[in-house]
Amino acid sequence: MPTLNWIGKDKVINHHMDVSYRILEHSYGFDNGKQSQNEINCGNKIIHGDNLEALKALLPEYEGKIKCIYIDPPYNTGNEGWVYNDNVNDPKIKRWLGKVVGKEAEDLSRHDKWLCMMYPRLKLLHRLLAKDGAIFISIDDNEQANLRLICDEIFGGGNFLANVLWQKVYSPRMDSKGFSSSHDFILAYSKSSEFNVTKLKREQSNKQFKNFDKEKGLYYRSRSLRKEGSNSLRSDRPNLYYPLEAPDETQVFPIKPNKTEGCWRWSKDTYLKNLEEGNVEWIKKNGQWQVFVKQWKEENAERPPSTIWLSDEVGHNHSAKDEIKGFNLELSFDTPKPSTLIQEILAISTSKNSIILDSFAGSGTTAHAVINQNKIDGGNRKFILVEMEDYSENITAERVKRVIKGYCNDKKDVEGTGGSFDFYELGKPLFLDNEMLNEEVGLEKIREYVWFSETRKSYKKVNDKEEHLLGVANSSAFYFYYYKDKLTTLDDSFLRTLKTKEEQYVIYADNCVLDHSLMQKYHITFKKIPRDITRF
Repeated sequence: MPTLNWIGKDKVINHHMDVSYRILEHSYGFDNGKQSQNEINCGNKIIHGDNLEALKALLPEYEGKIKCIYIDPPYNTGNEGWVYNDNVNDPKIKRWLGKVVGKEAEDLSRHDKWLCMMYPRLKLLHRLLAKDGAIFISIDDNEQANLRLICDEIFGGGNFLANVLWQKVYSPRMDSKGFSSSHDFILAYSKSSEFNVTKLKREQSNKQFKNFDKEKGLYYRSRSLRKEGSNSLRSDRPNLYYPLEAPDETQVFPIKPNKTEGCWRWSKDTYLKNLEEGNVEWIKKNGQWQVFVKQWKEENAERPPSTIWLSDEVGHNHSAKDEIKGFNLELSFDTPKPSTLIQEILAISTSKNSIILDSFAGSGTTAHAVINQNKIDGGNRKFILVEMEDYSENITAERVKRVIKGYCNDKKDVEGTGGSFDFYELGKPLFLDNEMLNEEVGLEKIREYVWFSETRKSYKKVNDKEEHLLGVANSSAFYFYYYKDKLTTLDDSFLRTLKTKEEQYVIYADNCVLDHSLMQKYHITFKKIPRDITRF
């Protein structure tokens, strides 16, 4: 499989493992139009902070649980005229590149910088994605080819789903190279073969299904029973070459217009079965009998999604701008995405209880789409948005608030949908620069981290009677024997306090004085705090 190399790749290929783990600090909850300091815990989250660190912070609760990821990262066009700098020269990114890539960062092209920025984020997104989930990435020609190669590397070339063309404008416009740049791409990958694309309901046109069968009371269109194409000859499929009896009892063979011998689409048995069911139509044209298959118009037709999405079906940039203006919000985005576009993605990739993540949240379109889709099908989908810019509160979150509680614009009053979310800031790191635990984050956050590092499972306190028990997994009991203001020692007296009976024990403490033979006898593994806490 082809791979892509660029300056700085060796510095970022495993950088996601070195990203500082920070906690999420709750700012406020918003519930059906009212804001409070209480954490609602409804599952909907908006997070303000660097999306690389925010993705790391989501791992203990969400690794392998996100059904659909949609991101609209910077396209790297070289345009520096809008709030989310699109030339990868944002001061935050430049500082990060200097720290991670080092002196080489001074020689990077804008494409090198973009790849260095995207690679570790995609690695963490891959970890968060469920086995039956998929990721959808909006991009244009500036980085589409590079993105395809690094996604092949991270998600696996065999998990490539589609490179969808989205018609982003409804009328032609000239770009600098003399062409009308009318489309963007949506690159789609699954986590594994467990992902299934949902077929979409598509109303069938009366222009196509214009024939009417009075007996069945249904509209239909006709398709020749003779196979078309260069490989549809008698020599290719001799078993499909046979005579059919026309209405006047003459025999008709699948002879092609150029007088060559063709073949039928169906076997003789299939033809007779469909004839009996009324799915065959004989028509005499120019003195020759021709046989057709009746394709019936379906009331609730379902079709696989196309790889071309037209603006009159899923919206365009202009409709997206109107959508944002309708909320009376400051428009800071040149190429926003319409909520109808994201709803199309949700329709083909999620179920009613899915979790959807957008780590380049922008104006909050993904949350808006999730709420709309839930309203359409009665779903209970949850959204997680991450936005690093300062407008995360007054644009991203504010838009979601107005969708929930309703709003007024110049045209009409819009009724609220109801709903709730929690707003978080990216908080303190769990480990200090000297690799010691940061006790300011609180003991429960430390316990959550340790439990996840051992089990890759979400943490829930299971037993109030055992103060230091983290939980049980795979026949092992995990204990975190730790106090903020004093050292702890794993000794005989501590062992006598254990109430959980399991095959094995993993015990964290500051020190251990147990005899090695005793530890072997009871299958005890000692881990020293903080040295033996795994970084993930």
